[in-house]
Amino acid sequence: SLASSSCGGAAMSDVEETLKRISSHKGVQGIIIWDSTAVPIRSTLDGPITTQYAANLSQLASKARSIVRDIDPTNDLTFVRVRTKKNEIMIAPEKDFTLMVIQNPSQE
Repeated sequence: SLASSSCGGAAMSDVEETLKRISSHKGVQGIIIWDSTAVPIRSTLDGPITTQYAANLSQLASKARSIVRDIDPTNDLTFVRVRTKKNEIMIAPEKDFTLMVIQNPSQE
């Protein structure tokens, strides 16, 4: 289940709606949202897995962003997609948070 947050307001209900919409897609195994310091804000996965994904994939997204900006300082990272033997991980970094979705690609 999704953890509740004290952020409140319309923005949080928008987040909840978005999570529900993404979760309902076929093949989605989990969703994690973390803040700019890689601390999970929301997750549909259990604690230890959430922490592990957020810690590692925030580093991957950060490195990918710095590579993109090294090549062209006027450019920026908008999306990272990692395909593994077992699943597909999609990372969408925003200004204050990052959204990550894990899905089974054979069920798209």
